[in-house]
Amino acid sequence: MTGGLLAVHAHPDDETLATGALLATWAASGAPVTVVTATRGERGEVIGEQLAHLEGDGPALAAHRERELAGALAALGVRDHVFLDQVAPHGSGARLEDSGMAWVASGRAGAADDVPPGAFVRAPVDDAVRALARVLRDRRPAVVATYEPGGGYGHPDHVRVHDVTVRAVAEAAADGDDRHGPHVVDVVLWSVQGESGLRAARAALGRAPVPGADLALPGADDPLPSVAVPDADVDLHVDVLPVRPRVLAALRAHATQVQAVAALDEATHVGVYALSNGVLAPVLPSEQYRVADAPAGAAGPAGVAWPAGVRRVA
Repeated sequence: MTGGLLAVHAHPDDETLATGALLATWAASGAPVTVVTATRGERGEVIGEQLAHLEGDGPALAAHRERELAGALAALGVRDHVFLDQVAPHGSGARLEDSGMAWVASGRAGAADDVPPGAFVRAPVDDAVRALARVLRDRRPAVVATYEPGGGYGHPDHVRVHDVTVRAVAEAAADGDDRHGPHVVDVVLWSVQGESGLRAARAALGRAPVPGADLALPGADDPLPSVAVPDADVDLHVDVLPVRPRVLAALRAHATQVQAVAALDEATHVGVYALSNGVLAPVLPSEQYRVADAPAGAAGPAGVAWPAGVRRVA
């Protein structure tokens, strides 16, 4: 059987947007899958008039997004979920809150002007590292997936999750705790998108408009976010079509954050969606990853029994 997969994310909806096909593919193989979420997305913008009352009401939005996350995970086939602040040394103490963000350029986010005291980025990073290392030693996954160093598009919580994950993987391999011995993760994956495929999909979006959706198209000259990398840096592809119904259902479950979800059969993309910015985005035919450095003693990609639908670049 394929070894376990653990994905680490910042907010509800990120697990689907960044790693939905990987999660669904792994779950379909029958192997263990765990999603760890750092915050509940209390500061997220809300789409649509029906749910608009939740925006700005942190506790209410957090509770609603927890339910959305549960629905998305069920659609993907994921049964094991952990909020990072429920793990010691956080335990039953204060929650890790969404840090918020501000747009600093087209497709690029930075720190918000009013970062709350309980924000994830203000919490002691060592506590987050120890908590995640404990989850890694308990679940003992073969593969860990998270964002690339820029957090996909620069959101401070995403960048912090990347940093915490890198350190936690090293810490889990270096020592154990009172319940578990050390655990070496065989492969660490960073979610990326090849530049050429992303540019081609963006350029093609206008050819198949989404019925009833009044959405903007990305500008031809808009800079690409940090998730976009040179094609040569892509090490792993996950075929989306076999799990597309699950991924799109998971996107629809995040109704406060995602809109206009539709399947399309274009050469460059197999679906579309938009976030609260109202800009159409493509679902690419393959979800892509870069293989990052793993701890000493890791088996590496050759030592993992990858499920059907996952293709390594030779």
